[in-house]
Amino acid sequence: MGLKRNSKGEFEEVKPLRIRKGSIYTKESNKIFKISRSKFSNFLECKRCFYLERVKGLKDPSMPGWSLNSAVDELLKKEFDEFRKKQKPHTFVKNNNLNLIPFKHEKMDHWRNALRGGISFLDINTNIEIHGGVDDIWFDPDKKELVVVDYKAQSNNTPVETKSYLNNMYHQAYKIQMDIYVHILRKMNFKVSDISYFYVCNGEKNYDKFDEKLNFTTTLVPYRTNTSWIDKKIVEMKQTLDSESVPEINKYCEKCMYLSAGKNFI
Repeated sequence: MGLKRNSKGEFEEVKPLRIRKGSIYTKESNKIFKISRSKFSNFLECKRCFYLERVKGLKDPSMPGWSLNSAVDELLKKEFDEFRKKQKPHTFVKNNNLNLIPFKHEKMDHWRNALRGGISFLDINTNIEIHGGVDDIWFDPDKKELVVVDYKAQSNNTPVETKSYLNNMYHQAYKIQMDIYVHILRKMNFKVSDISYFYVCNGEKNYDKFDEKLNFTTTLVPYRTNTSWIDKKIVEMKQTLDSESVPEINKYCEKCMYLSAGKNFI
């Protein structure tokens, strides 16, 4: 958070409310309402903040992009696309004793575009469309099923190990993310593996100098997804959107508590 500026570096008045009607939920409307994977995750974290944003139109403060992480994602996509053209397993994947080939599909670029595309499905019970952009999808030629892959860039002195990575308190949202992706693809009538992979790129800090490059150690972390909870939570999310009252303050939510405490000084 900070002072808002335009592309010229000039101060720009902050507009705290959303203007685009499609991003605000209208009760008793029969229109399809789109919810991104990230906003679905926001609902799971705090119903109050989700309601204030989706129903009342209160925007979240802008955040800077993760440029280095984005660069790693972009380069990995280009790298795996070369193997997608050849329809052969990536060397790193083969070295992990896996026979998984980058999935070749005409909509792959569309599915990876979180802002203008993504994978999606319409939940007919709630008229809510859940969508999100995947990093990659691989294909298991033996089981004839898709495997969801998510690229993760980090810099940690601790070696990446499956158990500690998945148990990390800050990685629980990663697992929810994977669950949702698998659920969407299955709703799109694809056969999808329960096992997904985090392709973790760890920036090493133990080198003597920078030398104009970052050195990464890559690790594949398998995660067995669980989608059994999702349909129920979509219904719960719909009920929250239709509520006549704002959900109670979540005392574990920093944003909730910040906004609540601020009222005391006005």
